[in-house]
Amino acid sequence: MAGSAPSSDLTGWQKAPFSGGGLTYDCYEKGAGPGVVLIPEIPGITPYLLGFADHLVDEGFTVVIPSPFGEPGRPESLGYVLRVVARLCVSAEFRAFAADAKRPITAYLRAVAGDLAARTPGRGVGVIGMCFTGGFALATAVDDVVLAPVMSQPATPFPLGAKRRRDAGVSHEELERIVERSRTDGLCVLGMRFSEDRAVPPERFATLREQLGDAFEVIELDSSPGNPGGFRKSAHQVLTAEVREEPGNLALAARQRTVEFLRQHLTAPA
Repeated sequence: MAGSAPSSDLTGWQKAPFSGGGLTYDCYEKGAGPGVVLIPEIPGITPYLLGFADHLVDEGFTVVIPSPFGEPGRPESLGYVLRVVARLCVSAEFRAFAADAKRPITAYLRAVAGDLAARTPGRGVGVIGMCFTGGFALATAVDDVVLAPVMSQPATPFPLGAKRRRDAGVSHEELERIVERSRTDGLCVLGMRFSEDRAVPPERFATLREQLGDAFEVIELDSSPGNPGGFRKSAHQVLTAEVREEPGNLALAARQRTVEFLRQHLTAPA
């Protein structure tokens, strides 16, 4: 695809350590308005991730980006990605291969969301996870303050074997609570993936459709050969690397829908 994705840097972002769930990481914050926790995709807080984050700030949100891995501001490269993946594969906080698993990092992310909700306007907060962290966003929705979880190309657990391919990225207990909230609190979940993305098997979204029904909104972008959007078969990063600020770009439309979803669920009715 011609052109390049929106990118930015750390200018204007305020860094401070945050502790929760027995873990401490730096968090970067910027903006004013309803709160959104933006969890980085592998390899970390890249210029593309910051391009998306600054867009959310421009759209009127307070954005907090935790930094549990990677070097903030560093551009993505193959070697950088592989080094981060190697670390995450053996990290107890993330449990990259475990099915039906509670992941310690999600307790930390829920604490970040709770803190943000307590000091920002709106009815609650949104949480966006991408790639390795897609399922982490869903897991935060066990807490009532999380009103708009967004799973973009959720790739955890790594889809090795049928059981992991079907796994929603959360424990059975967490999924039961999320299903309960969808029925009693009106919780909705937004999920997105590219059709040919092997890292995000369609069985994962099928599980969530079975459990959540109409409360699970799916955006699936066509990346099959000859697709009208011009996406490569290897397209993966819906909200960052594949976005082009051009009319008709389908990843741009997915980003626009994400902003609408956040606004719809976080903004109190007039």
